[in-house]
Amino acid sequence: MTLPVASCERHASNPLLGSSGTFLPVKGWSFFMATVTYDSASRIYPGSDKPAVDKLDLDIADGEFMVLVGPSGCGKSTSLRMLAGLEEINDGAVRIGDRDVTHLPPKDRDIAMVFQNYALYPHMSVAENMGFALKMQGVSKEQRLQKVREAAQLLGLEEFLDRKPKALSGGQRQRVAMGRAIVREPKVFLMDEPLSNLDAKLRVSTRTQIAALQRRLGITTVYVTHDQTEAMTMGDRVAVLKDGLLQQNDTPLNLYDKPNNVFVAGFIGSPAMNLLDGKVTESGVDVGGYVVPLQPAVRSRLGQDAAATVGIRPEAFRIVSNEENGLPVEVAVVEELGADAYLYGLVGNGDEQKEIIARIDARRPPEKGAKVKLAADTERIHVFSASTGDRLTD
Repeated sequence: MTLPVASCERHASNPLLGSSGTFLPVKGWSFFMATVTYDSASRIYPGSDKPAVDKLDLDIADGEFMVLVGPSGCGKSTSLRMLAGLEEINDGAVRIGDRDVTHLPPKDRDIAMVFQNYALYPHMSVAENMGFALKMQGVSKEQRLQKVREAAQLLGLEEFLDRKPKALSGGQRQRVAMGRAIVREPKVFLMDEPLSNLDAKLRVSTRTQIAALQRRLGITTVYVTHDQTEAMTMGDRVAVLKDGLLQQNDTPLNLYDKPNNVFVAGFIGSPAMNLLDGKVTESGVDVGGYVVPLQPAVRSRLGQDAAATVGIRPEAFRIVSNEENGLPVEVAVVEELGADAYLYGLVGNGDEQKEIIARIDARRPPEKGAKVKLAADTERIHVFSASTGDRLTD
């Protein structure tokens, strides 16, 4: 049985896809499906009063590709290392399937980890690197070679089996590291920023290969990245963390369309959502003279003259005439990208000026220094509490 490519586009160098653009069938592999559960799991480093990960509750389904994303220091790598057994869990529990693995050593957790720096042995060939873990487990040489060959075929590495890592490109080394994990047939794959050492073009093609491989194998995968574009394009679900706390766990589209709070709204999306401070009036929220329509239920909860934060995606803006209700913007830069163009402008006066971004018609961009008005699609406006940062709109 073959599976559709789903959101992954076929790449010419992708060894995981057949000529018809479908996933090639996987033979000879017996991965055991497993759920992963973080049950109020916390990690406090010695000498620190603040948890690096604070009471994380997260359920990951069998065969799911879960991405942990957030800025540096948010606790995403610590969360992964807690699951791997590389970090102590000070409170709560972690389970793989029905087993509580909170206090088990890494070798007894039936996981395989792919690191940022590949961690390949430079003096070993590709085949020896891929089969090393099996050798340590006492697997016979014949069985090791069979598994290595199967994994190499899966990853398009057959012609490189006799080479040393130094003779490979960054993308090939990353595939070797993945092959080493695959031959162990673990219950869970753990990946800690595996693409961060690759150049931009290679990152795009390699992330497609990783997503395709995971869908073919159907193995539960937890993937850490600081790159929200990577998270949005790869994950079945994405968990956004900040300061050790889980902010939202949802599908990529729901994160984009219905962020729980100001942090998620500003972090997810490229270019980022415009976040503008305003005051509630009878008609909506007044932002620099532009009255943004507000749902009656939200307005009644906030009250007259209350402060609110309005979120508007760049693509939700349009340029309107000077006579219409709109946000006055002074054009600073226009990025012309062919099919699209992005207007970078300034709103406000003096020290209170704020940058704003709008996606506009690439064929009719305004000139730098021009003054225009931008109006937002009323169906795509987000409103957040100015005090708590929480989402108020449906």
